[in-house]
Amino acid sequence: MKIKKLGFMGLVGLMGFTLTGCTDFLEVEPQNDIILEKFWTEKSDVHSIITGCYSALESDANIKRMMVWGEFRSDHIYIGENISSDGDLEKVLMENIDAKNTYTNWDGFYDVINRCNTVILYAPKVADKDPAYTQSELKADIAEVVALRSLAYFYLIRTFRDVPYTTEAYTDDSQKMDLPATPFNAVLDSLISSLQSVENDAVQRYPEDTPIYQTGRITQDAIRAMLCEMYLWKQDYDNCIKYADLVIASKKQIGEDNRKKSSNYASSGGTALFERTNGYPLIDSQTSGKNFGNAYSTIFGDDNNATRYMQEIIFQLVFEDSRATNNSSYANGAVNSFYGNSSARVGLVAPSDFLLEERDETQNRVVFDLKNKKLDARLYENFSTGDKCINKYTATDVSINATTEANPRADYSGRYSQNQNGSNWIVYRLTDIMLMKAEALSQKLMEGSEEDVVAYNKPILAEAFTLVNAVNKRSICQPLAQLKDTLVASDYNTKSLMETLVYKERQRELMFEGKRWYDLVRISRRTGSTADLAQAALRKAQTSQALIANKLEKMDAIYWPYNYEEIKVNKNLVQNPAFDSGEDKSYKKNY
Repeated sequence: MKIKKLGFMGLVGLMGFTLTGCTDFLEVEPQNDIILEKFWTEKSDVHSIITGCYSALESDANIKRMMVWGEFRSDHIYIGENISSDGDLEKVLMENIDAKNTYTNWDGFYDVINRCNTVILYAPKVADKDPAYTQSELKADIAEVVALRSLAYFYLIRTFRDVPYTTEAYTDDSQKMDLPATPFNAVLDSLISSLQSVENDAVQRYPEDTPIYQTGRITQDAIRAMLCEMYLWKQDYDNCIKYADLVIASKKQIGEDNRKKSSNYASSGGTALFERTNGYPLIDSQTSGKNFGNAYSTIFGDDNNATRYMQEIIFQLVFEDSRATNNSSYANGAVNSFYGNSSARVGLVAPSDFLLEERDETQNRVVFDLKNKKLDARLYENFSTGDKCINKYTATDVSINATTEANPRADYSGRYSQNQNGSNWIVYRLTDIMLMKAEALSQKLMEGSEEDVVAYNKPILAEAFTLVNAVNKRSICQPLAQLKDTLVASDYNTKSLMETLVYKERQRELMFEGKRWYDLVRISRRTGSTADLAQAALRKAQTSQALIANKLEKMDAIYWPYNYEEIKVNKNLVQNPAFDSGEDKSYKKNY
């Protein structure tokens, strides 16, 4: 494990990078003569380093890896324009990864981990010195950094499987850093345990006058969302459902609070406004009449919608949304480069050809159900077929006119300019949690047609379908009075059919959000087979299909190799055998 050991000069030097410049969250100017004993003296010192933890997590390098690790090996992404400027990325897209590839570098995530560990070490000592630093504030701060550390580790184990794991802060050169890899399951269990230990200490809601904090900083909902997903990976479906229900209940309360504040609440007699989405507080896609796209504009648009999207977004990394400032310091450079901008509509990557063919396909759609015809808003919000570009995170808003249902017309009135992408990178939102719960429910189903099996499955199938149907209906471009369910419950009356429905809905809903490859890895871990993952990789491949198919037959190949430099400096790391370019080509399992 190669951790960049930032001295406290380095840590404090980064404190000037605030949460994103859109708030005054603990802005602290760099100072030049701070030593350890003099720095950790009051709670503002702790809060400054916590700010640095967020800044480190949302660095350009880390956001790029969230995108590349979580999405780019999947069937969604292929080569865009000017790919020659990033040869390592081209190799990833061609499934030609070796241990010297830049995207195998994990330093940025260990930087976040060490910052968080440092806060956990020193914050209690500050509480002993500063009477203004209460125990409840201390516990909330510890919960915040434990969650950020856990998130960083969760990215690492989903990508590399076994990774060096420590909760110790590295503050001097005498400490041992060449740790062996800890097995995936051991790290996962430790993350779950640490999150549960701080779950109730975290902030439940931030003040209403800072709504961006509610989604841009760690809350109880964010911690519970992490636990929901971690239990899904652990295949503990009851606990996955438990934490999903806690998040959903919290968001329903926020949605109800927002609803009561809305201008049409009184005139509607207080009747439910979430009829389209089966009672779940999802933001309506309908703008007016037969015009849609409101949900996209609210969730992925500017931060003026912060109060409204609180009911749907759970945790996101926040970037500056003031595009008029022409200041790229707080812009989302990773999205700008990879997905494109107003000057280069196609970035380094583009939607795969298999996706581009989906919109006009009349018989064999793989992702977008033909029953929806062309009325699924996500066909337009996620990507465009004309210029073959990714819209999600690059379009500031999307407007879909469905007056002609056979051929809706989409308008993209604005795209983020070069180096001014202000889109927040969403880590968790409500539809993600709903579909995780539906997946967990599908895994509780039994196969078979016997009477007792049918009776056992019936309520579970109904609950899972209600969740998926809510997400799906939100995206259908029909006014509520004319809306017809395009999904029919009786079509999904077995375990395998429900599993497939959930996976397809996750594809449609979370496309380009850094989720798809991880979903495929999770399926492979559960089934012990790489069949679904290999099939998905082959769908987007235009060359070397036989080579890719052969490589992805190996379970080891669904993870990434350790970086060559890590292998050189840490002799306790043993290279992934699917990638033979590490210094140590021998292999032994750590579990």
